Amino acid sequence: MATEQQEEEHLNQEIQQVEAWKTLNEAVDAGDMEAAHDILEEATSDDKRRMISLLDAEHRDALCALLPVDEAAELIESLADAQAVKMLEEMPAERAADVLEELGPDASGDLLRDLDDDSSEAILAEFDNTQESDDLRERVSYAWDSAGGLMSDRVVSFRENTTVAQVLTELGEHAEDYSDNEVQYFYVVDKNKILKGVLALRNLVLGRRTRAIGELMIKDPASVPVDMALEDLHDVFEKKNYLAFPVVDADGRLRGIVTRDAMQEALSDTQTDSYLKSSGIVGGEELRSMPLKERCMRRLAWLGPNILLNLLAASIIASYEDTLQAVIALAVFLPMVSDMSGCSGNQAVAVSIRELTLGIIQPRDYLRVLKKEIWLGLNNGIVLGVVLGTLAAVWKSNIYLGLVVGGALMLNTILSVSIGGIVPLILKKFKVDPALASGPILTTCTDMSGFFLVLSLASAAMKHL
Repeated sequence: MATEQQEEEHLNQEIQQVEAWKTLNEAVDAGDMEAAHDILEEATSDDKRRMISLLDAEHRDALCALLPVDEAAELIESLADAQAVKMLEEMPAERAADVLEELGPDASGDLLRDLDDDSSEAILAEFDNTQESDDLRERVSYAWDSAGGLMSDRVVSFRENTTVAQVLTELGEHAEDYSDNEVQYFYVVDKNKILKGVLALRNLVLGRRTRAIGELMIKDPASVPVDMALEDLHDVFEKKNYLAFPVVDADGRLRGIVTRDAMQEALSDTQTDSYLKSSGIVGGEELRSMPLKERCMRRLAWLGPNILLNLLAASIIASYEDTLQAVIALAVFLPMVSDMSGCSGNQAVAVSIRELTLGIIQPRDYLRVLKKEIWLGLNNGIVLGVVLGTLAAVWKSNIYLGLVVGGALMLNTILSVSIGGIVPLILKKFKVDPALASGPILTTCTDMSGFFLVLSLASAAMKHL
């Protein structure tokens, strides 16, 4: 009963979303800004993403032109990054600049980084505030998964000669501005914005009003450089249970703060990106609302080389054609051996990529990884080999067939987990993305070795099969 009710509610939601999209489409066609505003106002972020994915490029352009700048910015902020970037690319540069100025530097920097260089520069050239555009250029120059790319400019800092009374007055007069900053610490800087210390809120409130905050601060606070990589950031947050770290440039100037939440979100994005790449989605996030040609080219960039790799695996089978003709039952077990071994190898790949992401292992640890995977592969290979070998022996009433199939699976499992464990480390060593290249390499190797092991063992035991 509960399941039927949930299905009915889900169906009603689907109908409402389709109706909302149709109404939005009609509002855009009619140039009715008020109707479009009402529809978007009632929609959740998920609803907005779905409606935008259903609109064609012409209606997306018209919608952005129809909405006021603040509402267009609010819409952009609620969309998936790929959708937001696409809409910005379709806007005139002047309009896109107005929208990004409304969003603020944190969100704007992330979106500009995903745009191509020409589009990004064209938009920045339209900014009214030159200082803001220069700051954004600097922010975009940082890698997205570095401290500079993840930092927020919502940092509260005061000069070291400022008194407690002056700070409290400033906070009181601009309480609304500071309320969004999750203030727990204030940073103390000199006239050149060089980070000098950190001031706890408790010390500020309890401090004598005439004292300079430089006397109350904790000197030489922990900080991170703007170019610190995500893996290193994760290590820093693991070692110290802080909510945030100040980010400084090469001269020690305070540039912003990077929070634990931002670091964890970036780690999650990295894992998602790795999953997409390992599945053959290259060139960034793909959505089905993207142009068909772009989606085809992205996928073919990964599928094309795989044809060549699979031809190598097929060549092993071709060289043992006589054995296959003599023992046709082997054709049934060939894909099973390669697929089961491939699954084991993919598990090893996933663990290695995860440990590389977390900084637990480095490329130089390949011997330790290899040793651990060989032992795991031996144990799992014996279990899987016995199961599949027994099934093969019982099915064809031939113990030698079972030994061939089971032995091949055991040996191939050991080989596949060994390859799966160390290939990401080797690729990382040579600065190749492990998530992108590990899968095809592993698949080709396990297919070739699986076919070779089954067919070569079968050839050796031919008179018994």
